[in-house]
Amino acid sequence: MNKKESNKYIFENDILSFESNINKFTSKIFEEFNIRAKEADLTSMIEKLIGGRIVNQTEKQAALHPEYRMLQAKEEGPIPNNLHEAPKIAKNFYDKWKKQSELCEKDQKINIFTLGIGGSYEGPKLLLECFNNPYGCSDRKKTKFNFDFITGSDPKEFLTKTKGLDPKNTFFIVSSKSFNTDETIKSLIQAQNWSQYNSHFIAITSNPEKAKRYGIQQVITFDKEIGGRYSIWSPITQFHLYDDMTTQYFDSRNEMRKNFFRGGRQADMDIMSNQNYQEFVKRLSFSDIWLNNTKGVNTRAILSYDWNLRSLPDYFQQLEMESLGKQANSKCEFKKTGQIIFGGFGPTAQHSYFQLLHQGTQKISADMIASKEDLKSLAYAQAITQSKLFSNGADDLKKAEKINSNIPVNLFLLNKLDPYSLGYLITTWEYRVYITAIILNINPFDQFGVNAGKIYTKKYLADKD
Repeated sequence: MNKKESNKYIFENDILSFESNINKFTSKIFEEFNIRAKEADLTSMIEKLIGGRIVNQTEKQAALHPEYRMLQAKEEGPIPNNLHEAPKIAKNFYDKWKKQSELCEKDQKINIFTLGIGGSYEGPKLLLECFNNPYGCSDRKKTKFNFDFITGSDPKEFLTKTKGLDPKNTFFIVSSKSFNTDETIKSLIQAQNWSQYNSHFIAITSNPEKAKRYGIQQVITFDKEIGGRYSIWSPITQFHLYDDMTTQYFDSRNEMRKNFFRGGRQADMDIMSNQNYQEFVKRLSFSDIWLNNTKGVNTRAILSYDWNLRSLPDYFQQLEMESLGKQANSKCEFKKTGQIIFGGFGPTAQHSYFQLLHQGTQKISADMIASKEDLKSLAYAQAITQSKLFSNGADDLKKAEKINSNIPVNLFLLNKLDPYSLGYLITTWEYRVYITAIILNINPFDQFGVNAGKIYTKKYLADKD
């Protein structure tokens, strides 16, 4: 159901509730943007995305993450080879972990490092932190598996994280869509020199031949039309979302993984057929554009008020800033594209940079995310209180204590935090970004700015040789 009162907007369904307080963003302004959306043929563009047709015009390819959601959420029917084979290959690799763990002494653990950066890091890290497993588990003594990530080109990261570990008990998941990512390749070479166990490596990539040239024989593949920031829907999640470390995880019908994809798939269906949901997501996009271009609010803080979602702002930062960080289209009236996105775990942020939000002079908006599972928790109370202070201020403060009262706020409250709800929320955010890109007439699926950095770094290093 929807309900609107002046500048307040409320949306609710059985997964989440949402409330926005954006001063002067009226129903009339929303309808003006809606006209622009119709002129941009928004409905058709969403159908093209979900239908697997070309939407990435600069690279002349589709964006297949909605199709992967559909295929992996299916109860029955054929699954493409690359998705069908992934659980089998993953189980074979897991069997090596399990066999080695049986040889370990009582207090030893099997160490599993994911070598990856960008989407190969942000998505898996989020999933491991979010759900009860060896990486985010409150009682790590219950598991013999220790997960961690190595992301960068600085060899000190690898040396620090592997110090004191036994190569016999250490395995590496190399996640790279292109298998050309400099940081990941540097980490891979360092890991291979350190390990000397070729069977302890597995690659997840859309470039299997390149992986095999590095001597990796165990390779899980996915399509190149899955962008890095959408790879949470690809086999890159294969080892990072499961019920427990048993062979049940590697069954393609594992419920935790299935429910994550089902949640995403539900948002795909809602954006196609649920008018209330469509209006909710369009309002997110329209208000972002309006604030950035009309009100000079070019910065947005994303704040999570659930410890398990502490990395969600980082995940959304990459999704938004890589997708919308493009030059303005000369034919579009809006000349400012993506906003600056920053954020973090709300309770920590309150003791860091909230002072500037509450009393500073910068124009900043806020997205706040919490779960209603524990309505009496301090974190939940902080989310509700801070959202109200941002949008409404407080009347009973002395002059020096006065705080801003005009910060545009979007408050997202999940009914519960589970894989289905997280899949739904992430997909909702993807459509927020996609709709924004359609109105701005820019391509959210390429990233030539990132590529320029890679090209010129290689040239610099070549000149030093």
